[in-house]
Amino acid sequence: MIKTCLVSLLLAFSFDLAQAQQARVTSATTTAAPVKKETQDVPAKAIASKATDTRYRIGAGDVLEVLILKAPELSRDAVRVDQRGMIRMPMVETDIPAACLTEAELAANIAKLYLDYKRDPQVNVFVKEFQSQPVAVIGAVNSPGQFRLQRQVRLLELLTFAGGPSEKAGRVIDVIHTGGSDICQKDASKGDAGTVLQGLGVFKLNDTLKGNEGSNPFVRPGDIVSLPDADQVFVVGYVYQPRAISLKDKPITVSRAIAMAGGPQRDSKTSRIRIVRQTADGESKQEIFVDLKAIARHKAEDIALLPNDIVEVPSSAGKTLLNALTGVIAPVLSQGVVRVIP
Repeated sequence: MIKTCLVSLLLAFSFDLAQAQQARVTSATTTAAPVKKETQDVPAKAIASKATDTRYRIGAGDVLEVLILKAPELSRDAVRVDQRGMIRMPMVETDIPAACLTEAELAANIAKLYLDYKRDPQVNVFVKEFQSQPVAVIGAVNSPGQFRLQRQVRLLELLTFAGGPSEKAGRVIDVIHTGGSDICQKDASKGDAGTVLQGLGVFKLNDTLKGNEGSNPFVRPGDIVSLPDADQVFVVGYVYQPRAISLKDKPITVSRAIAMAGGPQRDSKTSRIRIVRQTADGESKQEIFVDLKAIARHKAEDIALLPNDIVEVPSSAGKTLLNALTGVIAPVLSQGVVRVIP
């Protein structure tokens, strides 16, 4: 009987011990899982860090200065990067890749090549002439011209270098990708390195000036940024300041256009203002007559003007004749002899 009890106790103890060991193994496995996930996240962070690197990348046509401390015979004051992105250095038999590297990265690569000749060589690389990334800004800007990129620049910053948009600027910005070869472009969706990037990007000027991310991209080497002139309407006739008016974001109505032209003159006929509008086919013209006084009394529609509309404010024949007579009679009366009636 006693033996049977002892055997039962031993079996129960062994079962409890096995359960405890299984629980410890499960706990250790569960704890180790996050460590593995954290290890897998490291490459993703490194890739993200490289993607956000805005340092200047050396390109074809750039002129470099390579200084090797305590070895002036190996230093070079001006080394041009060829169209393949390569440079040549003394005592190095092969071409050295330079394109797509930063100054520090190229310096480290050159230092490794000179380990066979120098003990712990100290190499510095500087870009003397930035030639590989030209962009141009043309059109309705205050200071159009060509610029050389020395780092990644967004569209809004480039516009500030060009003096900003002028008063004639329209509503959009055209970014023309001229097809310059970008040997650093390795986006799989666009092909291998050296793919020719072509196309046209159109952005709203106001969104770009506000810095909206979707309308403020990085400028590519070879881009031409063009600001077209705004569409215009023309106000002529009997107004104080006949002029062309640029159409910006807000629509301009006929009454507002006349007000911007200084308003109608005294001898104008505001009850029959003519709007000359070109039809969609471009072969014929349409005439629309409006009454400015009725518009002021909210009894007629204040028509919104379209690009190239001509607003003509005619003269009133009666008012013109009366003004002409007044202009003739007044000088005659002023020059006459004044007599006193006794």
